[in-house]
Amino acid sequence: MRIESDFIGEVNLPDDALYGIHSFRAAENFPDTTLFFKEWYKAVGTVKLACYHTYLKFKKAAESKFDINSLPIAFIDDNIINVLIKSAEEVSAGKYFDHFIVPAIQGGAGTSINMNVNEIISNASLLHQQKSPGDYSLIDPFEQANVFQSTNDVIPTALTVAAMQLLNVLEESINQLRQAVEKQESKYRNVIRQGYTQMQSAVPNTYDRLFSTYNNALSRDWWRVSKCFERIKEVNLGGGAIGTGISIPRFFIMQVVSELQHLTGLPLTRSENLSDATANLDRFVEVSATLKAHAVNLEKMVNDLRLLSSDLFNNRELNIPQRQVGSSIMPGKVNPVIPEFVISAVQKIYANDQQIASLCGQGCLDLNAYLPSIGHALLDSLKLLIACNKTLKQNLFSQLTISSSDDTINPVYLNPSVTTALSPYIDYHKASEMAKHMKKKGIDVFAANGELKLMEQQQLKELMKPESLIRQGYSLNDLK
Repeated sequence: MRIESDFIGEVNLPDDALYGIHSFRAAENFPDTTLFFKEWYKAVGTVKLACYHTYLKFKKAAESKFDINSLPIAFIDDNIINVLIKSAEEVSAGKYFDHFIVPAIQGGAGTSINMNVNEIISNASLLHQQKSPGDYSLIDPFEQANVFQSTNDVIPTALTVAAMQLLNVLEESINQLRQAVEKQESKYRNVIRQGYTQMQSAVPNTYDRLFSTYNNALSRDWWRVSKCFERIKEVNLGGGAIGTGISIPRFFIMQVVSELQHLTGLPLTRSENLSDATANLDRFVEVSATLKAHAVNLEKMVNDLRLLSSDLFNNRELNIPQRQVGSSIMPGKVNPVIPEFVISAVQKIYANDQQIASLCGQGCLDLNAYLPSIGHALLDSLKLLIACNKTLKQNLFSQLTISSSDDTINPVYLNPSVTTALSPYIDYHKASEMAKHMKKKGIDVFAANGELKLMEQQQLKELMKPESLIRQGYSLNDLK
């Protein structure tokens, strides 16, 4: 065991632990088991890597103009910075994550996140120097690992990086799902289906038009997600504690975001008002709202498919894939588990959106103390949506089938609502008479017209053709 101390006291830590006293206290203070997202952890490593690279550039610029030994600030030795760079690269690749012991739900505005990573980078660097973890006389979590940084600019900037990286994945997953839906739209073009409004029979429609509504909604989702990068691209890195840049070189403030942009390939920019970017987190509220809109469209889609494929439909035409056994007691039962997963996920996304809005509004004066929970909820929503799109493409739409035999058209002609197509030709009241006759006798539209003789049977056959039922409105020439 090794002993570490702070101004509060001392703690005993395992000799090989790369976390330190500050992480240990946080883990004790926040006894939650919600795992911090690895994507955010890696992003913190990337942000610190940008800081160390910028530090080296600052040092070289200072050396070109001054005798740095005569300056009042003490520059870190290049060897130490280089080993910090190596350790930050490892963290950005996800290494040492098992030494990140701070849970997702915490207090302190993210200080525990920052210090846990600082301690990991410091101790990993000490190991690279053949030193023991905890020997902070050479490499210190505050003096070296946290150089020119603050929790309040590093952690929200890392959240932005993690969110942007997941937004890239989400954007692609939406496109992949949209393409799968589009294939179904093409496959079942002009296949007649019964339309429904308010769960009651309405006018005839087609399956390709149903799928087109999903396709268009997903296209809007893709467009909205693509705009999220513009909404959150401004970061406060270099702003320090509250965006004023106190105790940070101006060179560093002006250069560090460009370095981060170069490392990540993301369209990041330094906010023109670093205090605003530190105090106000409404950009995350806006992104969350976009994610919620996508979740709403997914819920509508799977609710439709779950209903159309259910045993409530006696003449079921649409069949979703059978993915797993549905009951431990009822033999042969199969449940719509993919729609149920999506519905469960989007309900969590709605809850996350509410939490993000509420906690962003809880920001007080120059800082928002609830950034860790805001960030966790945002990344959670992103990952859930990516998972939903993935399983819908792979496990639902790729294997969805619709019966296309001649029998599938018969229910449409048996439904009294089909007489809506006749009202321009025989007027509403006569069409209503035919609908009532069909319902009373349980006969199709052709048999009803044969008995009532409200129009020529040949004309009725023409009007009942699929292409006539689904065409967009009618012209006066059609009535001749």
